[in-house]
Amino acid sequence: MKNILLPTDFSENSWNAIAYALQLFKNETCNFYLLNTYTPAVYQVEYVLVAPAQFGMVDAVRNESLRQLNDFKDKILDNYKKPNHNIEIISSFNTLISEIKEVVDKKAIDYLVMGTKGATGAKEILFGSNTVHVFKSVKCPIIAIPSDFDFEKPHEVLFPTDYDIDYQDHHIKPIIDLVSLYTTRVNVLNVSYGYDLTELQEENKQKLEAYFKDTSNLFHSVSNQNVADAINNFQLKMRINLLIMINNKHSFFENLFFKSTINQIGFHLNIPFLVIPATEK
Repeated sequence: MKNILLPTDFSENSWNAIAYALQLFKNETCNFYLLNTYTPAVYQVEYVLVAPAQFGMVDAVRNESLRQLNDFKDKILDNYKKPNHNIEIISSFNTLISEIKEVVDKKAIDYLVMGTKGATGAKEILFGSNTVHVFKSVKCPIIAIPSDFDFEKPHEVLFPTDYDIDYQDHHIKPIIDLVSLYTTRVNVLNVSYGYDLTELQEENKQKLEAYFKDTSNLFHSVSNQNVADAINNFQLKMRINLLIMINNKHSFFENLFFKSTINQIGFHLNIPFLVIPATEK
């Protein structure tokens, strides 16, 4: 049984991510949790304290949230109904990140699947602010789906790594669980800068090879490229349809997504992206 969390702001992008999750796990027994959070823009605690009528406004926003969640649930049942899938809705007066953290803990969530941008996402931005905050804050594997990506079985996945991580079960199990659903090959990519791997990196690489020993895999090493270019070039060459990274605080992941602008790194992500937290929840 897998527990999958599907946050939605009712945008097309969030529906596309939901459709991806339902197809990705179509043969698995799953609980899917459709989540919408709302914080009315003009809602202020001090006004509610002096004007209880404000509660009516909150009720109206909650009713609209529930109405749209039920519409999405009906849409799921109309298009992707499976006897092994259970769909539950959660409407919460809370901030998105706080509620996600609560649901991840309470429902023992295995994967969170969401769109890369929200309803107001600009085309030139790689990830919307909500997605970035989720990457930073939520200790659960996250699959981010680009808005125009139609579902493909993940036959070729790309896992870039600098071998600086002491790989543990909680890093690798979400990968193996996913690739075991299909006939999938894991491409492990190391970008070198003309130096041999250190003794520690070699140990970590061997650990990774042991984890993937029962999985179709290829280990690659490229040099004289920056990480973003290496990922882009490899994607094109191998027809990759899932990118995987571990969100390690001192790794190239952080530099790639949180310390550079998209224009500086020239990184264009048009495939689903599995982000695994470095630490367990």
